[in-house]
Amino acid sequence: MSENTHSDTKMVQPELKRLSDMLLELDDMLVSCMRCGFCMAVCPVFGVTMQEADVTRGKISLLENLARHMINDPEAVNEKLNRCLLCGSCQIACPSGVKVMDIFLRARSIVTGYMGLSPVKKLIFRSLLVRPGLFDSLIGMSAMFQGLFLKKTSDVVGTSCAPLLSPLIGNRHFPSLPKRSFTSRMPSRDSAPGKSGIKVAFFPGCVSDKLFAHVAEAAIKVLELHGVGVFMPPNQSCCGIPALASGDRQSYDKLVRNNLKLFGDGSFDYLITPCATCTSTIKEFWPKLMEDYTSGEKEQITALQGKAMDLVAFLVDVLKVDLPQTGDGGKRVTYHDSCHLKKSLKVTEQPRQVLKGLPGYTFVEMAEADRCCGSGGSFTLNHFDLSTQIGQRKRNNIVAVKPDVVAAACPACMLQLMDMLSRNQDDIPVRHVVELYLEAVESGRASG
Repeated sequence: MSENTHSDTKMVQPELKRLSDMLLELDDMLVSCMRCGFCMAVCPVFGVTMQEADVTRGKISLLENLARHMINDPEAVNEKLNRCLLCGSCQIACPSGVKVMDIFLRARSIVTGYMGLSPVKKLIFRSLLVRPGLFDSLIGMSAMFQGLFLKKTSDVVGTSCAPLLSPLIGNRHFPSLPKRSFTSRMPSRDSAPGKSGIKVAFFPGCVSDKLFAHVAEAAIKVLELHGVGVFMPPNQSCCGIPALASGDRQSYDKLVRNNLKLFGDGSFDYLITPCATCTSTIKEFWPKLMEDYTSGEKEQITALQGKAMDLVAFLVDVLKVDLPQTGDGGKRVTYHDSCHLKKSLKVTEQPRQVLKGLPGYTFVEMAEADRCCGSGGSFTLNHFDLSTQIGQRKRNNIVAVKPDVVAAACPACMLQLMDMLSRNQDDIPVRHVVELYLEAVESGRASG
């Protein structure tokens, strides 16, 4: 054996050992699946394709021989594993309590560890996402020149399309980038508690920061109107879920550690986000995937897990905000349950409590309010047609109740709802619950 070959082998051995250990851990997690098929009734992807490989028990069958399948056809394994929204519907419905989300995320890490990241994902995750300053600068540059590519599609929904980019993104309708991201307008904040006596750390999340800056601004305004002190450190990183969902533990760990440096001292009462996905990532996945972290980092993650809270849940459960439950307004508002908010965080009634008290609105419940909208982060990019078919069912349920506004509490879901409504030429705006609540506060009809 040559010296170079021996050196390469030594470099590969630790990674092979890690993959072997992860495969053994995965085997231990798979044994509780009884193949009962309860997951079939709730899986949005299976609801469209009716293919066994697209439902949880089909994927688990694949994973039982993952090592052999990876060697024979790693691309096919990767494709099948990624035909999943990670919505958690199957996990909630599973009578055996199979930890489906944990299984799929670990499986994706194994496959990515074996295959490596694609050049595009490597560029996004390891060169861009882990560098908040560079990421923000690139978004700022894109905002300056987006007018060259965008064509307005709906003034009411607030969407545009990009015909020149359709080979890459499809016929997707989306909001234009704000001239400046939220963190560019407000790089940091550290205000003292007011009448509430409470201080929170604020984590806007990437989508609120880059696309829905007005949502993050509404959140800050609501918090401070209720006398809540706000700590928001500069240079926050992504929560890590895009990298984790793609199996890139290297970038995920770097993003988590970057945020621990900013929030780890815990000099606040709660860690608040307006994004259900970010909150569930901090509360659910950070603690489950810290086996390689230092004892100090583990302590920080455990503390943040206990403090992380959805913004709307914080308003209702902690601040006890109150709106008159009139329910007889002239406008109709309906609500979409984001998967991570309801299935992971168990937040369902708090947004409805706020919406039912909005002055001038009547709350109307849509059918299948908690069924996935079809976004799933990168799922909508990799499986645009499937995402559209799932989203169409959600759009139909929205339109059926004839709302003037549809509310949600997850920016990723808001993107999907806007896309589907705009492409169907439905003039129904999509608003975050906190935006509508702020309007009520400013009208003088709310108290805390």
